[in-house]
Amino acid sequence: MSTQDERVAAFRHLHSAGCFVMPNPWDVGSARALEQLGFRALATTSAGLAWTLGRADGHVTLDQTLEHLRAVVDAVGVPVNADFEGGFAVDPQDVHANVRLAAATGVAGLSIEDSTGDGASPLHDFELAVERIRAAREAIDESGTGIVLTGRSEGFLVGRPDIDETTRRLRAYAEAGADCLYAPRIGTLEQVAAIVAAVSPKPVNLLINAPFITVAEAAAQGVRRISVGGTLARTAWAGFLQAAQEVAETGTFSRFEGLPNVDALLSPQPDG
Repeated sequence: MSTQDERVAAFRHLHSAGCFVMPNPWDVGSARALEQLGFRALATTSAGLAWTLGRADGHVTLDQTLEHLRAVVDAVGVPVNADFEGGFAVDPQDVHANVRLAAATGVAGLSIEDSTGDGASPLHDFELAVERIRAAREAIDESGTGIVLTGRSEGFLVGRPDIDETTRRLRAYAEAGADCLYAPRIGTLEQVAAIVAAVSPKPVNLLINAPFITVAEAAAQGVRRISVGGTLARTAWAGFLQAAQEVAETGTFSRFEGLPNVDALLSPQPDG
């Protein structure tokens, strides 16, 4: 099993050129499966984790998240990026303390977002949002881990789809120490190009949760990293719910055909 230093180095190298896909497992089993499929890095999903606990996204505690991060990191040998939501705090000093805890789980990176959870004022004030990223940067530097810090601006996710404000925030997060920049739910090639240009030469993470773009097209736009958020988890839930609904409503089991051999996928692999 590789050390955190080795995973951080590998993760940083992935960001240095080209474009890689970093899918989002929601538990240990899905993490191991994605590693077996050849993905070179993984990212957790706050939504996917919440659903495994019978909760909606945004209703998982810091302690539960830290436990989840340790479990996923220990289960795989590739770098793991943490969906660390808003740092589980508002005040920059508290974000600093929580990021130190996350860095100690063995992750190779983590993201901090600027949403508030308040529908009337869904984004943190600009200066506070920047200070929160700066606090996360200082915490990582003090930890000595060198993990990759991703600054997220959530405007398109929370009903404030303003590309100019989004790029302004991402540029400021880059200047405050974010290594990678991310605006979830942008959905056009023009928006992708605008964000890449705004923060260049720093890498951009693109969320793909709908088929509006391919990996090749994203790479051509200059995107370095692609994640899928909770969408793989939703596809798993879709299959489960459709099969269960058929059983409940018709008493038939047609969806029990053509299923994968999960044991074979997750069986220990021979050395070499």
